[in-house]
Amino acid sequence: MSAVFGRHWRLFGISLSALFLAAAPCGFSARADTLTVHVDSARLLKLPANVATIVIGNPLIADATLQNGGLLVITGKGYGSTNLLALDHKGGVIMRDTVQVLGPAADHLVVVYRGIRRETWSCVRECQPRNTLGDDQAFFGASLGQTTARNGAAASGAAAAAAAPAPR
Repeated sequence: MSAVFGRHWRLFGISLSALFLAAAPCGFSARADTLTVHVDSARLLKLPANVATIVIGNPLIADATLQNGGLLVITGKGYGSTNLLALDHKGGVIMRDTVQVLGPAADHLVVVYRGIRRETWSCVRECQPRNTLGDDQAFFGASLGQTTARNGAAASGAAAAAAAPAPR
């Protein structure tokens, strides 16, 4: 009876060891090196000392801007993942992380499907079209065209106001 009992404990110990060894390479370290940001959103990251250069593997997925005081602003541009490298003045790698960009935060978003066509709306007080990757081309283009025209009008209005003589 004790031989059977001892064998069970050995098998339990071997199984437990195998479980820890299998979980170790992919568990904790991979999660610590992944930064998650939503598309069209920004996240702040405090960098280690002596960072001189930031490299983003795919700038269509994420953008990074180095600020004073060792702050990095990471902005989600498109869905997917890419790598982030922080280099010192000599080109040595100080930090390497993965940046994973997820879809927009679901708060106040309504997604409408018209057959295979998709539209995304931002509904805070009232619903307004939102430019979201993956939306129907006609919907996305019309919404983007209105936003571009509005921004252009605001910029030309600001330039005209700046060029106008000051009132006396």
